[in-house]
Amino acid sequence: MQRVIPTIFLSICIFVFQAIILLHRDYHTLHAEKKKIILQHADTIEGGEGVAGSYRSVVGNVVFLHDILTLKCDSATDYGQENKIVLKGNVFFTDTSIEIYGDNGVYYPDKGVGELSGNVRARMLNNSLSGKARRATVDRVANQIAFYDDVLVWHERQQISGEMILLHLKEVGRSRKRRSVDHVEVQGNAFFAAQETLSVLPVYDQFSGKSMLIRLDDKSKITGITLTSQAESLYHLYDEKRKPGGINYSSGDMIRMLFKDGVLSRVTVVGGVEGKQYPESFRGDKGINLSNFLWRELENPFKKQKSLP
Repeated sequence: MQRVIPTIFLSICIFVFQAIILLHRDYHTLHAEKKKIILQHADTIEGGEGVAGSYRSVVGNVVFLHDILTLKCDSATDYGQENKIVLKGNVFFTDTSIEIYGDNGVYYPDKGVGELSGNVRARMLNNSLSGKARRATVDRVANQIAFYDDVLVWHERQQISGEMILLHLKEVGRSRKRRSVDHVEVQGNAFFAAQETLSVLPVYDQFSGKSMLIRLDDKSKITGITLTSQAESLYHLYDEKRKPGGINYSSGDMIRMLFKDGVLSRVTVVGGVEGKQYPESFRGDKGINLSNFLWRELENPFKKQKSLP
């Protein structure tokens, strides 16, 4: 009996050890499969050796697949040793949540990072958020998209501008493959404008500062805005029955705004506070607009413009 127990124990240890090896191997196989980028289509393929090592070039209706991400362009060069793909002409990135267009780009499969340049346009697929810029960086691991240089972002009747706008995304749904914007960071000449829907005249609530943080809920409605450094706000007041009132101007080191169901409900100004109250007769007067205000809705590349009669 004493000889049987060690034999059984040894057999169990071998089985467990083999199972661990198999699980470990499968894990890395699956991990590698997720990192593998697949060339789905190209009209022409050629390869060669260059200063940076071997490369593969593809031309014409190029389509790459990387997990749930699809990349399209006119031509591309895959530098295997540098783990990067250079994309040229009509570059297009898309997954289950967003579409991004650009003139040229670079994609790093091992990092899950893509860079686009030129006439960059982007839009979320599950809401009305869209934007344009001259450069953009997509980080799939960090769930972030950064836009640079002459950045404009639109969301419903709201417009956001700045030198750099960073979208933080979060995964939603059971599959965790769909993403929505959790909050927006704006750096450098940050400006937010929202067209008032309750007013007959075209009037706009306006907020500006050196930097801005915008928080959104799961339904893409704004829950809060924080302006930092040289903060200014101009917003239109309504009574309990939603009838138009005056207009409030405030400035300070920091302004915090809270929203309920997408409607401004509370404003707090901190540091060097100054304010002014305009009567209702100033509603629609362009003279009271903040100095950097400019409504640029016609520049939205995804908005269908009304044709002239």
